[in-house]
Amino acid sequence: MHKKIRPLIIVSIIGLLALSLIQAYLINNTYKLEKAAFISETRKSISRIDDLSPNLDTINDIWQDNFLNIITDYKLKLIKKNQVLQKFDSVTNTINKLYIDSYQRDLKERDIAYNLKFQKVVKTIILLDSTKNDTLFISDKKQVFHLLGDQFSLDDGHKVSSSLWLTDHSSDRLVNGKMKEVEFDLQFETEDRMNIDGWKRIVLGRMTVLLLISILIFLLVFGLLFYAIKSFITQKKIADVKTDFVNNITHELKTPLSTLTLATKMLKSDTVIASSEMSKGIVNTVERQNVRLQKLIDQVLNNSLGYQEITLNKKSVKTTAYLNSIIDDFKLSLDNDDIQIKKQFVIDKDIEIDKFYFTTAVLNILENAIKYGKGNTEILIEAKIVNTNFKVMISDNGIGIPKKELKFLFDKFYRVGNKEVHNVKGLGIGLYYTNQIIKAHKGEILVDSQVDKGTTFTITIPIT
Repeated sequence: MHKKIRPLIIVSIIGLLALSLIQAYLINNTYKLEKAAFISETRKSISRIDDLSPNLDTINDIWQDNFLNIITDYKLKLIKKNQVLQKFDSVTNTINKLYIDSYQRDLKERDIAYNLKFQKVVKTIILLDSTKNDTLFISDKKQVFHLLGDQFSLDDGHKVSSSLWLTDHSSDRLVNGKMKEVEFDLQFETEDRMNIDGWKRIVLGRMTVLLLISILIFLLVFGLLFYAIKSFITQKKIADVKTDFVNNITHELKTPLSTLTLATKMLKSDTVIASSEMSKGIVNTVERQNVRLQKLIDQVLNNSLGYQEITLNKKSVKTTAYLNSIIDDFKLSLDNDDIQIKKQFVIDKDIEIDKFYFTTAVLNILENAIKYGKGNTEILIEAKIVNTNFKVMISDNGIGIPKKELKFLFDKFYRVGNKEVHNVKGLGIGLYYTNQIIKAHKGEILVDSQVDKGTTFTITIPIT
């Protein structure tokens, strides 16, 4: 069975993984598209604030005029190149709070529903010359000059726009009592950037319906796949159990039926008809086989009952005397002197049980211990009272049961999948019936086993 199921499971898992990868790919693409659309919408909402706001326009004029004066000082060699940005930074720091406040007021007028930060950074500052340009600053990942606005890293922001300020400036400056004319061409490139607080959450929020549908589809496909495989395994197991049951009951019926067929033929023989002793012996044989067939049929019918269908006729019994009577009767049915039955009863107490059913449960376990013994079988029967429960432990030194089989042991028609076990024929309903009887008594039966060491069944029922 496992060889047939394994390829099905592997193919199903591969199919599920393929579906998951396709779904993940589509969701990722949708996420990228939603992100691009959101950034584009936000960029459009705040675009040209810097150009159209009178307050911001005034602030821009202030820093531009100041920078032209700084460059004039540089051209006159009043300051060095490394001092240009230092002086310019002092200017922008002075007016930056005013710039941020003005920008945030303009943002509120545009009814943007999320927190947004804005900054203007310098990309390049170059003094143009026909012979050789003088580069004062070029931005890169290691070197960023923050002009105005909020502080955040380039990685945390998104580009809004870029602008290029080109000017040919000329002015007169009094230096050491002399008027000097200064002329220069300036290229000043800036980039506007924005940082949206929680933009990932906002984008994912827009995808909520898609994500929920995707998760539901995945869970549905996974559930259907799991249910299909589980149903297939269950149906295969039921088919195997039925086949095993039919084979076992056929084997059990074959011997008495063969005996009855032979006895019928013998009864027709003139020799047997003439001899009353022979006829009597054959009739006894027929009677024994009839009883055997009746017991087999009763076992199938009665042992298939569920615990809800078992009607108990409880009576008070003394635990020690009752268990001794079961053991004595069981010993009489044994034809092997190598079997040792030991007992250890801690306390004698009155309990209420259905003697017929409870005896059947105990005998089923004892018979299994004999069936699956491995020579010189030893059985230990213990009984004790624990709190308000009566416990019976039946241990043997038989072949044991693999751990993986224990959870199926009390299933109807189940027999351990072991060649050594299947050398002994049975219907696989004895332990099922035992479990139903104990459940009818509102108790439980547990099993602990080790291969080649033996098995212990523990019956626990409440004292009423």
